[in-house]
Formats: sequence, structure tokens, C-alpha cells
Amino acid sequence: MRDPSRRGSARRPAPVDAQDGGHPEDPPGDPQAAARIICLRLLDSRARSRTELETALRAKGIPDDDARVVLDRYREVGLIDDQELARAMVADRHRERGLGRRALLRELDRRGIDPVLADSAVSVIDRDVERQRASELVRKRLPRLAGVEPLVRDRRLVGLLLRKGYEPGLAYDVIRAECAAVSVDPSDRFGPESLP
Repeated sequence: MRDPSRRGSARRPAPVDAQDGGHPEDPPGDPQAAARIICLRLLDSRARSRTELETALRAKGIPDDDARVVLDRYREVGLIDDQELARAMVADRHRERGLGRRALLRELDRRGIDPVLADSAVSVIDRDVERQRASELVRKRLPRLAGVEPLVRDRRLVGLLLRKGYEPGLAYDVIRAECAAVSVDPSDRFGPESLP
């Protein structure tokens, strides 16, 4: 249960303190030493974008100039690599979760990846591979929708593919092809106009 006396109090960034895990030889209150520790702790759990680290450092009260010095150094030595992070995320999310281009771009944007780097990372997804992945998702879902009215089934399948970030035209084509492959007719009113 929340402490009622804290109601309405805004969280303030914690003051920078080298005693907060800094090296004993660092001068007390050295913001760059604190920034290094914060970044290393965050990077220990998973790869992060420069923007994510900047946000974390700002939340901890690290001055922007000190944060920039540390982040530039970490980029130089390869601890921060937004381009590699974007490539790895695209490969993983496309293969494991079946995300299409649009969803991948949204996720990269949410992680603070520069749009140019995001476009470059997503451009490696071949259209045929994307279509194949969308077909796999539809094939997997079709048996669960066996007793559902065709129009409802088709809307659910379109919704699935759109949420996963596939283009509407690709979604309609894939659903038609997969329904035909299992001898199930798509609804007569199937197409963009059937969307809710």
C-alpha cells in the first residue's frame, strides 16, 4: 500500500554521488564516474541504444555534458552501437515474433534508434521472406478459426497481421492465398472495406 503522506510528490533525480557504486579513487560527486557505473549496469542486462542511456542518465541527475563525454567514449570502444542493436533487434523480432516492417520501425523508434539506422536495418528484410512469415502466422491461426463466420475470421486474420506490422495489401493477399490453400473461401466482402 502506498504511503499517503507521499501523495502528489514528484520523483526527483537522485543526486550524483561517487559513493553510489563509483570507484574509491574517483573524487566524490564525480558525475562522469557515476555515469560510467550507471551505463555499465544497464548494459550488463541487455544492449541499449544511446538514447535509452541518455534518458537513464538524465533521470539519475547526470549533467548532459558529462553524459555526452561518457556516451561518446562508450561508442568509440563499441559498448554502444545503435546500428548493430537495430540489426539484431530486426533479425530477432522478425524471426521470433513474426513482426513486419512497420512494427519493427515502431519498436526501433521506441528504443530511440535514429530513423536512418532503423530504415537501413529493416531494409534487409526481403519482401518474399516477409510474405512467407505472414503466411506462417495465418496458417498457424487458421485452425483456431475453423468454426468462425468467414467475414469475422478474415477480419481477425487481417487484424493479426496489421498488429504485427504487415502492410494491408500484403495481409489481404496472404489471407486469400492461405484460405485457398486449405480450401476455405475468404468471405465475399473480404478486402480493405471489410476493416472495422
